[in-house]
Amino acid sequence: MTQTQTPGTSRAPEFHLVQAVLGGLRQELFDDALAYRPLAPVEVTSRLARLLPKRIRARAGFFPHAVVAFAAFIAFAAGYESVDTHFAPLALVVACAPPAIVLLTLVRPVLAFWASLGSAPFIGYLSDYDGGWPWSHTTFFSHLVVLTVVAARTRPRTGVWMWVVTAGFCLFTEMFLGTGRGSDSVPMLFVSALVLLTVAVFQIRRQADREVTAQQTVTAQERSKRTLLEERTTIARELHDVVAHHMSVVAIQAEAAPYRVENPPPELEQAFLTIRENAVAALTELRRILGVVRAEDYEAPDAPQPTLADLDALVANVREAGLDIEKTVTGAVRELPQGVELSAYRIVQEALSNVLRHAPGAAAKVEVSYVLGGLGLRIANGPARGLVKPSPGAGHGITGMRERVTMLGGEMTAEATDDGGYEVTAFVPVSREEAVS
Repeated sequence: MTQTQTPGTSRAPEFHLVQAVLGGLRQELFDDALAYRPLAPVEVTSRLARLLPKRIRARAGFFPHAVVAFAAFIAFAAGYESVDTHFAPLALVVACAPPAIVLLTLVRPVLAFWASLGSAPFIGYLSDYDGGWPWSHTTFFSHLVVLTVVAARTRPRTGVWMWVVTAGFCLFTEMFLGTGRGSDSVPMLFVSALVLLTVAVFQIRRQADREVTAQQTVTAQERSKRTLLEERTTIARELHDVVAHHMSVVAIQAEAAPYRVENPPPELEQAFLTIRENAVAALTELRRILGVVRAEDYEAPDAPQPTLADLDALVANVREAGLDIEKTVTGAVRELPQGVELSAYRIVQEALSNVLRHAPGAAAKVEVSYVLGGLGLRIANGPARGLVKPSPGAGHGITGMRERVTMLGGEMTAEATDDGGYEVTAFVPVSREEAVS
């Protein structure tokens, strides 16, 4: 039993191969062949360009345009020199066509390629009887320039197709349009292949550099986000301990309060019972939600979280490490919310750690200012001194300090000073209701 196939439903693999090949040719050299694609100025990033004067440096991005214009001038000079005197009326056209086509690559690159092919036989016939066929000296040079510019402005695959079309053009003109001259198709194909191969190598390398740069940028952003999440996790752990402690105290005091009053009214007992139940419920929810940020091997510290009262011990410990440090406290010292004091302590701690790491041997100052609207911090250090080299860090310290200040609604700056040192300043607002009397 034979099976019949409907025409058009099944095609040979060769047909699909030819269709793919022709589709690639059409996409690269026929679709949008007349498209207007002006060459944009390049970005000036080389060190050599930075050495140029400012007036010239501002126009250094047009260097590729100048190179193409210079190549067009060479094509004009060569074309005008090789024009035969018998064709003086056509000398201007023959001399100006190749450079005009070269300049066309700046705005319509694919059209310039087709114009270079189409004009080559006519210019070769009119301009130079002693030259090869189908390329004259002028069109040989200008077509190489066109191939180079168009290939540099497009993809490597476009360069391959231009070489294939050029080879077919050379074969067609020699077989059907030959006039007995010596052929220069082989030199053209050989030189153009080398030129296009060189351009393709540079394009592939440049694309690889771009991909590496993009990957490095993405990696840096991911690393920054990961660092940010780690710092937020650390802050959340510490605040979890602080808030859980206060909620536990509230629950215990609410439970013990009725026993301190003789014959308390039922309304008061019910009010304290409600407070205790709400505190216990809040504590349970807090542990359930914030507890997920703890690592499996995380253990809550046995000692209470540090406060600003522990700064003296921190300063003494840093002095023992070899840092010359001076501490100054201004304003009326008062007890602040535990979260504020914890964050302030961590900021000073991290800033001093950065001084030890990045500026060994430098003198440092720690200023704590109790002002009416909040708490001010300033940690400054001079340039590194001594023989110990600075240790590179991971950049987590500044991120952690900014996160703490932002969480408390404050502001922070971290920047280098004029004397080569570094300064970190922070202000954390604290209202009168929040301050502990």
